Amino acid sequence: MIRACFEPPWAVRIEDRAPLTVMLMVRGEAWITPDTGERVRLGPGDLAIARGPDPYTCADDPATAPQAVILPGAECHYPDGRPLNGSMDLGVRTWGDRLDGSTVMLIGTYLWQGEVSGRLLDALPPLLSLTAEVWDCPLTPYLMEEVVRDEPGQEVVLDRLLDLLVIAALRAWFSRPEAAAPAWYKAMADPVVGRVLRLVQDDPGHPWTVASLAAKAGVSRAALARRFTELVGEPPMTYLTGWRLALAADALRDTGDTLDAIARRVGYGSAFALSSAFKRVYGVSPQEHRVRGA
Repeated sequence: MIRACFEPPWAVRIEDRAPLTVMLMVRGEAWITPDTGERVRLGPGDLAIARGPDPYTCADDPATAPQAVILPGAECHYPDGRPLNGSMDLGVRTWGDRLDGSTVMLIGTYLWQGEVSGRLLDALPPLLSLTAEVWDCPLTPYLMEEVVRDEPGQEVVLDRLLDLLVIAALRAWFSRPEAAAPAWYKAMADPVVGRVLRLVQDDPGHPWTVASLAAKAGVSRAALARRFTELVGEPPMTYLTGWRLALAADALRDTGDTLDAIARRVGYGSAFALSSAFKRVYGVSPQEHRVRGA
């Protein structure tokens, strides 16, 4: 996460292909203009979430020409291709053209999208915004204080605060009538299906069956299968398989754990069983997925 400080006129072209970028306005205003789709104006307290990899421009005014281009790998160039070479660095996690600029924005970027997070983020539009009138963010003072604190553990604290910010924003977004929340997300509110979803998400390694899940939920097998399929869009065991494989895919990319260890953790009896199911769904072997992720 960084703090961006600008004095109008200013504009930055974003071409970093990041899966998710969160922009929280602290002071001033900004326009987020995607190459396709409607642009969004942000005022103090407003928040925008851009879902990559499509590029967009962030500026004081849609007519302002970009002064910098952000590329993958945190590379920053002038529009003509010359490297900026840190000329816009203003201090600890602070970037822009003036430290005392009238525009201040907090920007957090997720560089990777996992299979688990993708189940939620894929339901988002390319660009969404929440105004201060429809949501309240109590995290802003903490973020502003921590982002400039050059002390051990700063990155860990900022990462957790950013996660909380995204969770709060997504809750607010999916509660709106125009938001197309995933079926399983809406099903979480159901007293029967919501309990079953939490059971399989919290303990995917358990040898669940429809019968055992139904017993935990206090309904018959037939009632659970019918209600789960109706609300989630797929049968309970199909959902469980997808959840287990998504967890395995993320573990293969994010950890050095053996395939056998991952298989046991997500509910498969052996590495061979996980490998067969993984290749059937993802079209590549677990090892190929791990290499591509690296």
